[in-house]
Amino acid sequence: MILGIVETVEAGTKLEGALRTLVEQGSSLGWTLIKALLVFIVGRVIINLINKLVRRILSKRDIDLSVKTFVGSLVNVVLTILLIISVVGALGVQTTSFAALLASAGVAVGMALSGNLSNFAGGLIILLFKPYKVGDYIEAQGVGGSVKEIQIFHTVLTTTDNKVIYIPNGSLSSGVVTNFSHQSTRRVDWTFGVDYGSDYEKVKSVIESILAKDARILSEPAAPFIALTALADSSVNIVVRVWVNSADYWGVYFDINQAVYATFNAEGIGFPFPQLTVHQAKD
Repeated sequence: MILGIVETVEAGTKLEGALRTLVEQGSSLGWTLIKALLVFIVGRVIINLINKLVRRILSKRDIDLSVKTFVGSLVNVVLTILLIISVVGALGVQTTSFAALLASAGVAVGMALSGNLSNFAGGLIILLFKPYKVGDYIEAQGVGGSVKEIQIFHTVLTTTDNKVIYIPNGSLSSGVVTNFSHQSTRRVDWTFGVDYGSDYEKVKSVIESILAKDARILSEPAAPFIALTALADSSVNIVVRVWVNSADYWGVYFDINQAVYATFNAEGIGFPFPQLTVHQAKD
């Protein structure tokens, strides 16, 4: 009987000790989680404040907008990585061990992210050599649009029909990029076809009068150029070249097309169309 009572007391003591240990470990774990959550919340607040401060400092500096967007994106990524390391440390994981783990996994991650690393390097090359900047209209990788942002891995384009395109910086830094906004002026080219038998001097005079009425056409770096360029299968082709400000390119192009069509019809200058003459052999 006494032995049973002793065993019961011992069992109760063990249960009490187990419960006490469980409560202590639970409270410790709960405090650790609360600490990690506080570190995360405070870290996010600090990151937002630093990002705002960086943007404010960059906005006050006479720095290219492309550099501002790139630096802002880079600062945000670096601060986020530091926050992750801080949260892991608050969870009780040794940061030195965590750093060693990151270092040992660095090679594998580097190989897996080699494309992103090349994109990061491409972003630095773009900022250094400046083949384009924010606001420029470019064509690359088979697409075209205005540069909206230059991020650490991608360049963001906005197309004329308001689509957003992300192009990796690596391909842009090593590929062909056509920048339509780099120069202040552009040359507009047309080729107008007229009927055989048309008076070339009259056609040239009509085109000159049309061009003279458009104030957007420049005399520098060269005056308007008109020449008979080819005697084609069904038409006499006349090439016209003028210089305009880059912003006026499409407006001049479309307006002159419309003016030439209306004036040629009024002056009796015919537009040719493909023709095929068939001769029937006699028996």
